[in-house]
Amino acid sequence: MHNAPVGFRRLDERFTVAGDDYLECLFSGGRWTEGPVYVPSGKYLLFSDIPNDRIMRWDETDGSVSVFRSPAGYANGHTLDRQGRLVSCEQGARRVARTELDGSITVLADRWQGKRFNSPNDVVVARDGSVWFTDPPYGITSDYEGHRAEPEIDGCHVYRIDSSDAVDRVADDFQRPNGLAFSPDERVLYIADTHRGHIRRFDVDGGKLTGGEVFAESPGGRFDGLRVDALGRVWAAADGVHCFHPDGAHLATLPIPQPAVSNLAFGGPKRNRLFITATNSVYSIMLNTNGAWRL
Repeated sequence: MHNAPVGFRRLDERFTVAGDDYLECLFSGGRWTEGPVYVPSGKYLLFSDIPNDRIMRWDETDGSVSVFRSPAGYANGHTLDRQGRLVSCEQGARRVARTELDGSITVLADRWQGKRFNSPNDVVVARDGSVWFTDPPYGITSDYEGHRAEPEIDGCHVYRIDSSDAVDRVADDFQRPNGLAFSPDERVLYIADTHRGHIRRFDVDGGKLTGGEVFAESPGGRFDGLRVDALGRVWAAADGVHCFHPDGAHLATLPIPQPAVSNLAFGGPKRNRLFITATNSVYSIMLNTNGAWRL
């Protein structure tokens, strides 16, 4: 693997993040990489290679890459719950599933009011154990990232699974809801609308969302995955990695040597290593900031 020189393009003097002066390429040769999640208990990164229908595993201890699961239900986004279990959006199976610590699979949700989801895309778990996910149609529009099928639901929405496994629709005015991320205190939920090219900001009140004003417009490309750091800054995947202040100001851009960035995740023992999935590759960069604590 090769390293590429890189540097932040700072757009606001409040941006003080620094780190490596290069991007480390951890993997290349996928078709469309997505859904990075760092597993601290095993010191490895999991990520999806969606069209190849596999989840890959990069080992931090020796740099090796192996297949974690194949077939993988055309899995896209992943996260960990508070018990360290993997929660995945499976576009092919049109469901949200959890991998138990013994390796068995539990289906958390595959329908809303008796109708199959389109293709769950990205997912976050709140401190209360509720699971929030987006449901655009990318896995059913063709056989490239799933299985071509007719939608059963009237649009593309955002859902929440509570502790009793009940599924609620929490937002229904998106065109293509995609990446989502909580603020560190979980009072705010940011959700990308890829088709409209912006990120929206919602106030969280228990299991309900209010507000929904536009937080940021994309400066280039279409927003995809989102993450938040310990200071509440929003890191967004698009034509590169863009960083936004909690007030919505565009702070900086990190160029990536690929046509499109799909997603990102903070990881490493101190959560200060940013992992980036981009087109057919996976990169990382060590920073002097930390991801928000999500476990």
